[in-house]
Amino acid sequence: MPDELDEAFELGKTCATAAECGRDLQRCAQMYTGLFPQAVFGTEFFHGLTLAHAFSSPWAGAGRLRVVNRAALWVLAVDRHVEYTATTRAQVDRMTRECLSVAEGAVPRTALTRFLADLRDEMATAGGFERLQRIWRDQLADMLVAMTTAWEWRERRAVPTLARYVDNADCRGSCFVDLSHWIYAADDWSKGHLDDLRTASRQVQRYLHLLGDVVSYRRDMSWGDLNVLALGVERTEVTDAMTELAGEACELIERLRLNSPRTASYLRRQIGFSAGFTGVSGFRRVP
Repeated sequence: MPDELDEAFELGKTCATAAECGRDLQRCAQMYTGLFPQAVFGTEFFHGLTLAHAFSSPWAGAGRLRVVNRAALWVLAVDRHVEYTATTRAQVDRMTRECLSVAEGAVPRTALTRFLADLRDEMATAGGFERLQRIWRDQLADMLVAMTTAWEWRERRAVPTLARYVDNADCRGSCFVDLSHWIYAADDWSKGHLDDLRTASRQVQRYLHLLGDVVSYRRDMSWGDLNVLALGVERTEVTDAMTELAGEACELIERLRLNSPRTASYLRRQIGFSAGFTGVSGFRRVP
């Protein structure tokens, strides 16, 4: 059994890191006028976001968590634009073009793309970004295409199958966040094996995609948002799918542990923290 004092110290240290990161994110949000209205993005929101990343990487200080937190915040700004601001497919497509152009180095013209440009430039300070920038841009494209697909489903009141819905999990954006974090802060082995890391990240993302829907069902229904539980799928079928996805993700994660134990822990901790924080697990029988 771990010493209680040591365990409590580590928990306290992680919470302090999350609080420091939360203050940084609040300052960051204030830099981009109109993206983060306080009514939606209050202190509790920033606290929850930074706790997730601090507990997923408890060995990292606030500096090394800067990009993962800011990437996650930027993804939420994009998601809010697609879900609540854009009213036409043309607006969604224009945002996509602008974001991909900025990811490739163009000058930003909106608050959303200025935030992305700042994220891009921060990542470039870590070294090796020029070599990995194309992978980063492509993952961003995958996310934006998936968000566009979800927007079309919602507008057309389409009812995709559970399998198709899960396959569109890039709309969640966690793979983009993970990749941004690894390019900025991961060890050399991880940066050289991003394809292996992304395979595991995608599986974690599929689990988180369903978990998020189960948690936000009532809110989504009140806003008319897309939700897996509104597709004629029984809750037990969704939780069974979550169990399977979590198990497959953990198998992929374990293959990474020998060469990059921290990367493996980061991914596995994402599953556990998200389940615990929301009070919904859906990973019965996961080893």
